[in-house]
Amino acid sequence: MVTSELIKLSNEIVFVTSNKGKVISAQRQLSDIKLEIFNHDLIEPRSDDVREIAEYKVREAYEVIKKPCIALDAGFFIEELNGFPRAFVNFALDTLGIEGILKQMQGIKNRKCAFKECLAYYDGQNILYFNGNQEGELSTEIRGNDADKNWSDLWYIFIPYGYDKTFAEMNDEEINSRVRCPQNTSAMEEFVDYYRKTRNLVQK
Repeated sequence: MVTSELIKLSNEIVFVTSNKGKVISAQRQLSDIKLEIFNHDLIEPRSDDVREIAEYKVREAYEVIKKPCIALDAGFFIEELNGFPRAFVNFALDTLGIEGILKQMQGIKNRKCAFKECLAYYDGQNILYFNGNQEGELSTEIRGNDADKNWSDLWYIFIPYGYDKTFAEMNDEEINSRVRCPQNTSAMEEFVDYYRKTRNLVQK
């Protein structure tokens, strides 16, 4: 269980997040890398740039704990709504909710959308960025099951490329092995690959 304090799992990388779904995913992908979870109230800038938000959070966290940190921020972009809500996902969910988003898209045929993410890594000297993209489309109704692995309520209305299920309807195996269009990437996977290569780590 994540608390408001630093959970000491190891002393290599600190993941700055309060999102249980992101924690579960990171612990799975970083299974051969030592990891700490830092769940703390940080000031998040009002910006529609996920890179700017990730950088701000990782720098702020480093000033507190003085260890190499990663922070991951994601935005949600709906093509027919000119990219809304972009990086203002929490604001959109708090005000409209997924019901309101679906209402905005009622009767619209073009339901293309995407998660766009940026992971920032900071060791106190250098900062690196790893970008991710997940294409898909909006469902016409809320579908799926409650689970700790769900990053966001958007998982109940987002159908990833190559599937007819929402993320919230998919099991772990389907999510991990899902079909991806050529332009899709994972910021966390890109970072893990970089980190392993620079430290000659072999995945278990």
